Amino acid sequence: MSTGQSDCLELVPPDESWAAAVWDYKAEFEAVGDVLAGTADLGVAADFASWLADLRADGSPDTVRPGRVPADTFLAVCRSDRRLVGMVNIRHTLNDYLFQFGGHIGYSVRPGERRKGYAKEALRLALNKCKGLKLDRALVTCDSENEASARTIRANGGVLENRVPEGDGFTDRYWIEVGV
Repeated sequence: MSTGQSDCLELVPPDESWAAAVWDYKAEFEAVGDVLAGTADLGVAADFASWLADLRADGSPDTVRPGRVPADTFLAVCRSDRRLVGMVNIRHTLNDYLFQFGGHIGYSVRPGERRKGYAKEALRLALNKCKGLKLDRALVTCDSENEASARTIRANGGVLENRVPEGDGFTDRYWIEVGV
């Protein structure tokens, strides 16, 4: 990890002022054919306004959309230049699917900003937010072939519980003590 790169991050709730940056983030993933993990379905959003409305609805148990769990989505932003480098989605609880495959925390780092320690720092900041949710431990998962994500999870204290089949591959399930 490059010194000084990752410690610049803060997690910021998205609002209308981030519309262009978020849409650019989405476009960068689409340009390289990568999956937008930890973005609360940004990849299938028709426009920023509807995506933001869905995020806000999912933020409360009273308004969460059917089939979803209450969750908060944050932008991982560099403090120095306000650059959007990643996103984090923190689920307050787990349904059956999330327990098996999705976990409490999903995250991504834009392709042009990888290998700089941002994922490790974004996950660390997300785990700190889990303390406010009174979670003793958080489930974080990754595709079994995604070694970079596995290293990120392990660097934050992740302990592999098991590997479960999903589609044509496997999902690795890690637990991280949050330390409420």
